[in-house]
Amino acid sequence: MTARPPVYVHPSQLQVGVYVCLDLGWMDHPFTMSQFRIKNDEQLAQLLRLGLDKVRVDPERSTQAPRPRSAAEPAAAPTPTAVAEPSPALIAKRQRMERLKAQRAALAQCEKRYLDASRSINSISRNLIALPQESLAEAQALTQQLAQSLLRESEVVIHLMNDKVMGEDVYYHSLNVAMLAMITGRAMHLSESELQQLGMGGIFHDLGKSRIPHKVLIKADKPNKAEADFLQMHVAYGLEIGGKVNLPPAVMLMIAQHHEHMDGSGYPKGLRADAIDRHSRLLAAVNTYDNLCNPVQAIHALTPHEALSLMFAQQRQRWDGEVLSTLIHTLGVYPPGTVVRLNNDSLGMVVSVNPDKPIRPQVLIYDAGTPREEAIILDLAEDEELSISKALRPAQLPTAVYDYLSPRTRVTYFFDGKGARAGSGA
Repeated sequence: MTARPPVYVHPSQLQVGVYVCLDLGWMDHPFTMSQFRIKNDEQLAQLLRLGLDKVRVDPERSTQAPRPRSAAEPAAAPTPTAVAEPSPALIAKRQRMERLKAQRAALAQCEKRYLDASRSINSISRNLIALPQESLAEAQALTQQLAQSLLRESEVVIHLMNDKVMGEDVYYHSLNVAMLAMITGRAMHLSESELQQLGMGGIFHDLGKSRIPHKVLIKADKPNKAEADFLQMHVAYGLEIGGKVNLPPAVMLMIAQHHEHMDGSGYPKGLRADAIDRHSRLLAAVNTYDNLCNPVQAIHALTPHEALSLMFAQQRQRWDGEVLSTLIHTLGVYPPGTVVRLNNDSLGMVVSVNPDKPIRPQVLIYDAGTPREEAIILDLAEDEELSISKALRPAQLPTAVYDYLSPRTRVTYFFDGKGARAGSGA
């Protein structure tokens, strides 16, 4: 299929409804996006003040055609003879850029904390049998620090982590489950000691998988009955190992029940409803969410949006209603890692969500005119005219957009407090 040649018009032909594509650097114009549909006379005036001799437009995305070119109009807009003072809109944009830089610095610190936590879990897992007391002390110190950090902040922001941060380590699942359990528990107003217990449960819930042959754990095909029964034995193995290293009773209970379901469809005992410990109900839900997003075989991965939708629409009877509704509210309808289309047709990926504003996340925007390392991050809580219109599967993206957004093959989260981001909101 032959690409259509670009369409250019004189700036005087622009009017409200025309979709413009500015072939300028992001800091060379005052607009939030480099491509947009003109929505009012103020934007029209700002476009004319740029002093361009031509503007590229997209007729298919325009709701109005450009005005006809008048024979009396000059062939090109006059070139400004003096450097104009920056407009208030451009000044505001420069301030936004400074906030973006601060936000990226804060995110780098968040990723460092995430890496430190993953290293701790790596150490805990490797040394648990040989050095049980030291490993338990390290786990308790880590979860206590995380619990205190969560409770210290009036607002918590959940960030999507770089999936290359942990290299080839395999401890991200334990960390992810621990983090999601503690963040959800905070939203349910659990105490510091309860959050710490949830964190410990997240770290150790799959302890028994160390006794399952690796080829069974990573099998691509659906396991046969014998293999499925073997996989389910990880609960019993976990309890056996946990007893030997003296895990706390609350953690042992979560190991025992993290695959039980409210409708009795879980294992190993098929417990129902109130027979399942409250903390185990929470751990079971977040464990399933993470397994849906990060299965052993990446080809089977659901997007974060799809995972929550599946749990709500098709598996709701399995989960504690308060836990599921809190998890959805905490991560938002479009959790970090979700590829989205905005109501102005821009494509992006959700990178952060504030549970207090779950439908107004922060979105990294694809803009061909902006280098990837300087990518625009829109805070939809501030850009109220923009909203998410739909979620997309990464495979639906054009190659250039996919490469730019770099959808995660592994969806992992960490948090910071709003206080840590003061002055850095995008």
